[in-house]
Amino acid sequence: MDGTIFIPLMVIIPMICAILVNLIHGSEKITKVIAWIAAICLPVIPLVATYGNHFFGAYKPLLAGNLSSLLPQASQAIISGSVLEIFHPAITYAFGPGQQVILFVLGLVAMCAVFISIAETKKTSGVYLFMLFMLSAALMAFILTDDIFNLYVFFEIAALVQVGLILVSRVRGNYETGLKYMLLGEIGGSFMLAGIAVLLGLTGNVNISDIVIMIHAGAVNPYNPVLLFAAGMLIYGWLYATGLPPFNAIKSEIYSKGLPSGSMILQAFSVIGCISIGLVIIRIFGYLPTAQMAMLAVSVIAMILGICMAMVQDDYKRIIAYLAVGELGYIGVGLGLGTPYSITAGLFQAVNELVVTSFLFIGFGLVLYKTKTSKISKLGGLLEYMPTAALLTVLAGFTMAGVPPFNVFQSKYMLCQAALQAGIPELAIIMIILSIVTFLAFLKIAYAVFLRPKPDELEVSSAKLPKTTIVVMTVFLIICLIIGLFPSIVTSKLAVMALGALAL
Repeated sequence: MDGTIFIPLMVIIPMICAILVNLIHGSEKITKVIAWIAAICLPVIPLVATYGNHFFGAYKPLLAGNLSSLLPQASQAIISGSVLEIFHPAITYAFGPGQQVILFVLGLVAMCAVFISIAETKKTSGVYLFMLFMLSAALMAFILTDDIFNLYVFFEIAALVQVGLILVSRVRGNYETGLKYMLLGEIGGSFMLAGIAVLLGLTGNVNISDIVIMIHAGAVNPYNPVLLFAAGMLIYGWLYATGLPPFNAIKSEIYSKGLPSGSMILQAFSVIGCISIGLVIIRIFGYLPTAQMAMLAVSVIAMILGICMAMVQDDYKRIIAYLAVGELGYIGVGLGLGTPYSITAGLFQAVNELVVTSFLFIGFGLVLYKTKTSKISKLGGLLEYMPTAALLTVLAGFTMAGVPPFNVFQSKYMLCQAALQAGIPELAIIMIILSIVTFLAFLKIAYAVFLRPKPDELEVSSAKLPKTTIVVMTVFLIICLIIGLFPSIVTSKLAVMALGALAL
């Protein structure tokens, strides 16, 4: 059996599951069973799928599909020997070693989010699971699709589902946050669509590979002002999708309004959006130094703003949210430097970010589970009540800061090396300083939440912590340790994806 048949299933299965759990949410047992089965499929399918391309409708490029022989003689004469023979007439999903790593980790995070959602709620919500699965499907499509309009469609689906996850969280101020994000989304999404429309008008294509071929073959003037306008529009859409400045404040607010399981997928949207749209920009406009410098500059600003804003917060949910946005800056730095090594490092940081930020949201979610408050000034002495969870949460914080031997140390080390190779030692120094500050920030949080004396007015619930959540945190810790000790099992595959982005 052709293993490429599994490629579209990575998107189709979570979408079908989303519809089913929403339709039959009245039957809780059936809803749980369907959710469990579909969740387990998410990380498994990328492992069994075969590398290759999937052409929807089986419409391969004319040369590969031998379709040109079916055309009239006059058409064959025009097409034969031209770039039209290799153009993609259908939506194409590309699946390689790098995509396999990212989709496996994304599937694992989504699976754990579903399990935690079921474990931590008294009554399973079919509507909530619908949103988790639909957002997971959209993010899978982000990584697979080689069609820029298809990417935009799933981008809009993901943005709407994000708002839905916030609205059902029942956190104070969630409606206001959702409305603000939707208003900004009208601008960000419209700008991105405008850029895609310009590319379609100039190249006659929405397939990313075909657009790249048209530009590099000279069919389109690469310095056409209209094409440069499209680059600006796509970069603006990239900033909106990732939550980099000027969208860092609203994106941080989005994270803080979600439930722990929802925040895991919400941050995954930012990470996956950062690398998927970022790689599109590099593939199409990588020849423009201005585009790379813009990505690099905004990413550095995001790193600095993230840690600065986190240091002045009293709400640990907002602290994690700002740190998560700041960590996205490291991914942007890797992409912005534009070398195969730096892009590999940026993708590696993205994989690590998917795991570590989820790890943190779960850990501090347990603090909220026990105390019903996220204010650091009201917390203290929780080590006595949740020792295992406290240890795992502190280790998650140290992992994000880049403490060896965990995985983020390896990716940040690679990013520093990439900056030095690019002749920008100042950038490496900035990343090192910010990592140290992040470490000190987590020391402060760990002391305030777990070690200092418990305030008299703080009420700690006697409810036992869900075993499922502790198991998930342990699994994430093991993953962080394994990747940290053996980074080549990930970087060797991500390097293939990085080289593919710079192939032309």
